[in-house]
Amino acid sequence: MDSILVTGNGPLKGQIPIAGAKNACLTLMPATMLSEDPLTLTNAPRLSDIRTMTTLLQSLGAEVSTLQDGQVLAMSSHDIHNHTADYDIVRKMRASILVLGPMLARDGHAVVSLPGGCAIGARPVDLHLKALEALGAELELKDGYVHAKAPRGGLKGGTIDFPLVSVGATENALMAATLAKGTTVINNAAREPEIVDLAECLRKMGAQIEGEGSSTIVIQGVDRLHGATHPVVTDRIELGTYMLAPAICGGEVELLGGRRSLIEAFCDKLEAAGVEITENENSLTVRRGGNRVKAVDVVTEPFPGFPTDLQAQMMALMCTAEGTSVLEEKIFENRFMHAPELMRMGAQIDVQGGHAKVTGVETLKGAPVMATDLRASVSLILAGLAAEGETTVSRVYHLDRGYEHVVGKLSAVGAKIERIKDQ
Repeated sequence: MDSILVTGNGPLKGQIPIAGAKNACLTLMPATMLSEDPLTLTNAPRLSDIRTMTTLLQSLGAEVSTLQDGQVLAMSSHDIHNHTADYDIVRKMRASILVLGPMLARDGHAVVSLPGGCAIGARPVDLHLKALEALGAELELKDGYVHAKAPRGGLKGGTIDFPLVSVGATENALMAATLAKGTTVINNAAREPEIVDLAECLRKMGAQIEGEGSSTIVIQGVDRLHGATHPVVTDRIELGTYMLAPAICGGEVELLGGRRSLIEAFCDKLEAAGVEITENENSLTVRRGGNRVKAVDVVTEPFPGFPTDLQAQMMALMCTAEGTSVLEEKIFENRFMHAPELMRMGAQIDVQGGHAKVTGVETLKGAPVMATDLRASVSLILAGLAAEGETTVSRVYHLDRGYEHVVGKLSAVGAKIERIKDQ
């Protein structure tokens, strides 16, 4: 199993291009199943999760071609001959559940395994199922699979009231509603940029959607959708992650493709900690001088709040901050598994339930550490950039699910980092 070796060596300087958003692309890909016409995605990230979704779509009968070194996905679902999303594929990635809504809307039936993914909490799919039931779907859970049927004549428009905000459930409901008969209203909808990106793509395909980016989305169902070409939105989590690299070990780095509006709450916290952020025409520049950053408290919240997917990375920064910070995790109940690994590097962290109290130290020490999930893995790499000596991060297969060319991108701005291949 590969590992990554990081040696702390001072400030960073240069440019890092930010890829298309993993979470957006994984939602846009199943949208191909809503139409018999081709759907082409540009600015696609080159990640193992994208390959997993490709395998899933192909198993259902979709054609998926990868062009321009993986940055363009050309898809066609003119012949969906299989309506069962098998456990062996779905278990690898939670986003697999997003094929349920499109298959049900277009063909009236689907069988989808309950999904897997990172072990960061229960993340049940009940909100997905209740949303589809509100559109008339008949659902049965049997042997670990969701068996779904639409009523005769197809899904019907309805009102979906989410008791809590769910990005995935909003996405599934939004896609299903595009082909439902009549009007669908989604209340307490997720507001993330990935939702807006999906709505923009569906509108290019002929969908009638209003209100994306707000808590109420209204969809007027249409008889069919057509093909389209759509660029995947910038990955705000990769953006925030690489913004933390110069913040944690000093220097100045320009993040190409970055927009502050994607992560405003995160930027506010970085600036409160003493980090300089400058927005340019198509990039963000992050700078930190010689002074230690100041401790700031963080509470994770749905967009537009502080993203849960940047909590682990922010904790790495707070480990060397001046003062004590408290990080409260309100999205996932089991997302402090990186804390014990950071403590192996000398961090002072006290976890009590959904709160982590971090008392900053002047210097972290390099150590062998183990990644427990996707975001935890990159938080340990960031900590290694600021640590004295060598840090070896094992189990980095998690990293490949969400970050493309992380070694190359950090090396390009002066980090001393290399991937050690399993012998």
